[in-house]
Parts: sequence; structure tokens; C-alpha cells
Amino acid sequence: MSLNGKLVSHTSIKSDGDRLFDLFSYKLSDIANICPEKIQSVDLVAGQWGAVGSVVLWTFTLGGEKKKSKEVIEAVDEEKKSIRFRVVEGDLLEAYNSFEFSLIIDSNGENKTATWTLEYEKKSETVPDPHALMDICVAITKDIELWYSLAPN
Repeated sequence: MSLNGKLVSHTSIKSDGDRLFDLFSYKLSDIANICPEKIQSVDLVAGQWGAVGSVVLWTFTLGGEKKKSKEVIEAVDEEKKSIRFRVVEGDLLEAYNSFEFSLIIDSNGENKTATWTLEYEKKSETVPDPHALMDICVAITKDIELWYSLAPN
């Protein structure tokens, strides 16, 4: 059994994707205001919002418990509307040797999607795949979409 894993989830979106990409790149702290039951805070630790090499600290709820994850922004592609984060500290690294999140927003054509990819290496075979964490990623994407549909332009 491999300790390396990858989960991918495609979520349909209605927006043009620009606002969603902007939020996940440059306005991460706003996510806590949109879905505070899932994400309590997103703080910039070093660098600038949306800049490669910047460090962001997430406080979130997973399985009813508060967790923290310090992440480095590894890549940002404005044209492809993609961003990738690598976990460098926090609760996730208790179970995983490495963990990366990426989000790609495809808003071309009729089938618009937000695609989350989680890539990880488990510390042992007994560590579960992070399906609950993927569920949070998908849920906050849907919460943000709903929030944008209700918010004035």
C-alpha cells in the first residue's frame, strides 16, 4: 500500500471564477467571514497576499476540533486561475509527512468548475486519506459561491 495519495474534486460553480480566484489568492482572510463555522481565521504571517513564498496561517474546524495549518503559497497563475499551497507546520503534519492543496478555477465555457487537489504522504498505513478535509474545501467553495450570489456586486 502506497503512503502517497492524491484526492481530486470538481465542484460546479456559477460565477465567472474571477471573484473566487481573487478571494483565494488575495483576500483569504475574508473566507473566515463567509464561513466562520468551518474557517475561523486566515492570517498573513509573512509576505503579501497572493505572492509566491508568502506564508498564511489557517485556523479551521475538522471533525469538531480546531486545527491550525501554516502554509506557503507555492504557485499562483493568474491566467489559469490556479493557486497551490504547501503545508509547512501545523496539525496536518502530525499525520502526514507532506501535504499540498491546489485550486484551479475553470470558468471558460458552460461547465464552470473549481477543482481542488490534495496531494499528501501519510506517515503510516493507518492514517486515513483526508476525505474530511476535501469535504471542507468543497463546502467552503459552495459557501463562497452562495455568498457571492447573495452579495451586491
